[in-house]
Amino acid sequence: MDLTEGTLEEKTYRAKKVMLWFGLISLIMTFAGWTSAFIVSSNRPDWLEDYQLPTAFLISTILILISSVTLYFAKKALKKGNRQATTLLLLVTLGLGIAFVFNQFSGFSAIIQDGYNFTGPTSNITMSYVYVIAVMHILHVLVGLICLLVVIYNHFKQKYSPVKMLGFELATTFWHFVDFLWLYLFLFLYFFK
Repeated sequence: MDLTEGTLEEKTYRAKKVMLWFGLISLIMTFAGWTSAFIVSSNRPDWLEDYQLPTAFLISTILILISSVTLYFAKKALKKGNRQATTLLLLVTLGLGIAFVFNQFSGFSAIIQDGYNFTGPTSNITMSYVYVIAVMHILHVLVGLICLLVVIYNHFKQKYSPVKMLGFELATTFWHFVDFLWLYLFLFLYFFK
């Protein structure tokens, strides 16, 4: 179908989805740049080869993946017109997203307890990369949490229906993207040393 065909509402719908995907592609390029820099820097003599990510990062990975599942089922419930299930699943997704952020900060605390700060005399280039990559991801999760709050608010205002759910779909796409981006980052940081 030609992108210029259809009603104004259909054109707006397609345009917003395309703009979201442009944003997501730019995020992919940004994180690809950071992980590429991580790989290039791993040849430095001061590179840590034996570090282990704190368990809190594994727990946060599990939480964020579960949040993708709950959001998926929230969307299915909305499509079926089940408002109560949608509400419950959206709130669970929000809670899991908050728990993800909490566990990320627990992971940073563990890194600091191991003696590695972001900068200064107790910093290390390896751990500085871990900080930068994880913090930048957390910022995007916070954006996702704001999107979820907007979706929850709009859901309570009954702005979504099984046939009208653009904001819900955009937030869902962004949330799933951020979730799977973290899975990639976690596996990258866990296995590439």
